[in-house]
Amino acid sequence: MLSKLYLKYPLRKKDLVGLSWTLAALLLMLSMLIKPELVFQGAVEGLEIWWQIILPSLLPFWVISEILMKLGFVTFLGVLMEPIMRPLFHVPGEGGFVVAMGVSSGAPVNSMITAELYRKKMCTKNEAHRLMSFTAFSSPLFMLSAVAVGMFNQPELGIVIAGGHYLASLFLGLGMAFLYPGNARGIYDTCSYGECSLIRAFKALIRHQRREKKGFGKLMGDSLSSAAFNLINIGSFIVIFTVLIKLFNEAGLVNLLSSGLGFLFSPFNFSPDILTALARGFFETTLGSQTASQTLAPSLEKITAVAIMLGWSGLSVQAQVASTLYGTDLSMKPFVAARILHALLASLFTWFLFSSGLELSYFPLAPVLGPLKGKASLSMLSLIILSLKAGLIALTSLIIISFALSYFQKK
Repeated sequence: MLSKLYLKYPLRKKDLVGLSWTLAALLLMLSMLIKPELVFQGAVEGLEIWWQIILPSLLPFWVISEILMKLGFVTFLGVLMEPIMRPLFHVPGEGGFVVAMGVSSGAPVNSMITAELYRKKMCTKNEAHRLMSFTAFSSPLFMLSAVAVGMFNQPELGIVIAGGHYLASLFLGLGMAFLYPGNARGIYDTCSYGECSLIRAFKALIRHQRREKKGFGKLMGDSLSSAAFNLINIGSFIVIFTVLIKLFNEAGLVNLLSSGLGFLFSPFNFSPDILTALARGFFETTLGSQTASQTLAPSLEKITAVAIMLGWSGLSVQAQVASTLYGTDLSMKPFVAARILHALLASLFTWFLFSSGLELSYFPLAPVLGPLKGKASLSMLSLIILSLKAGLIALTSLIIISFALSYFQKK
């Protein structure tokens, strides 16, 4: 009977992919029916992560980024920051806004903004691939507060983890500038670096606002609707991946993945507990980092594993990034490849910083991070304020560097 059906409806490769997903969904449904208590526990755990970490970390920035894009502030930055973003990363000046928002909130906000820039033809396809790949930062708040303080109860580790993570992102961005080669000047061929002044940027902002006339009520309503939709979407991904990890762990698949990772990371000589944490972090970074912090492994192994997981971002975040690219022809392949490279670079930089005996007291951030000692969590208002500070610092730094480059270019 099957042979007759095959002769009448011959299968194609795309059909096999669809049938495979159908089989996987049926197996997942069957697992949920057999172990409903694990599904409930995973869903509750995922919702707690979304409510306590994701919502306060992303909601304000998603709303403000939508408002700023609609008001033309991204166009303003595009002209102003062209002197630094073009020569260093081969992306348009608008990429500076993606960097700042990526530092503030991390992925998938950076990919959401990049996809919007691509839809508005503010960057080419190759530029969008590079931009969303090297700006997929982990939130500084997550690294400094949630991981270093909440999980490890050692604020001084935050500098090591964040330092290794951002150094890896910088080197990744510089390296990716040589991939997908094209015209480095891109859409701003008519604007020499010496002409990209504050006045020119201000004129571009005025022209945008004259062209796009929207009332503040409409602007705020659209921004809130978009932010709410995206955050609910992200929350759904977190819940389903948390449930999957619970089911995979019960079925022994996490241990099987740990064995595979043991072979892959054999040069690091990780302990078995760390390999289990990496297996969980392969799916969801928060759960993997928490597992690593609770092991009895040496501190160097723990933070190196966390660096790998933060660089990889987890399948959960990668699925969220894929959802933000819906409706575009942007590919996930460069993003996934960049995550592998980021994980390797971050582990090397983190190992170097930790082995160098980096101490919190050596940095001007000590008075800011010191009071966090012993506090497992911060209030929602504190989360928002600290993230805003991180974004403003990143944006201000990029603007200052752009002004300096413009000045010397004129000389």
